Amino acid sequence: MDHSAHHGSGMTDAERVGRDHGGHTAAGDASWGTAAQATAHCLTGCAFGEILGMVIGTALRWSNVPTMVLAIALAFVFGYSFTLYAVRKAGLGLKAAVRTALAADTVSIAVMELVDNAIIAMTPGAMDAHLSDGLFWGALLGGFAVAFVITTPVNKWMIRRGKGHAVVHAYH
Repeated sequence: MDHSAHHGSGMTDAERVGRDHGGHTAAGDASWGTAAQATAHCLTGCAFGEILGMVIGTALRWSNVPTMVLAIALAFVFGYSFTLYAVRKAGLGLKAAVRTALAADTVSIAVMELVDNAIIAMTPGAMDAHLSDGLFWGALLGGFAVAFVITTPVNKWMIRRGKGHAVVHAYH
């Protein structure tokens, strides 16, 4: 039996990833639960990187800008690495896995980081707070909460269009 039609013959790995097992595109299958799950996945990677960057920068007594740059860079690294791990484990080749992670996470991480860091920057005294200050952790965690609320509809919209986390749908 020829399974080429079922597996999307002639398609790249990245194009195949955006299809479910029935060969239909994942676009349009965007429930709020799916969007929240995608956002929570993104938030987990962002939080690891962001917290690590903030802790390193604060512990080393770096100024605000280098600390935020490190935190944002690490948020992207951790966010991408979580997706890379999942799609590599599912059997996707390294080059296709990198393309998939970039396609799945870039917008979500960027929105999350923009919102989270804006909240931290706008919270009076948060950028000057130390690791032992409740204000440091409150602003950081509050920023994550607001970023989650704002990023979830973005992910829902992208998944409905077959973009963002929809491209890893076949691997979860």
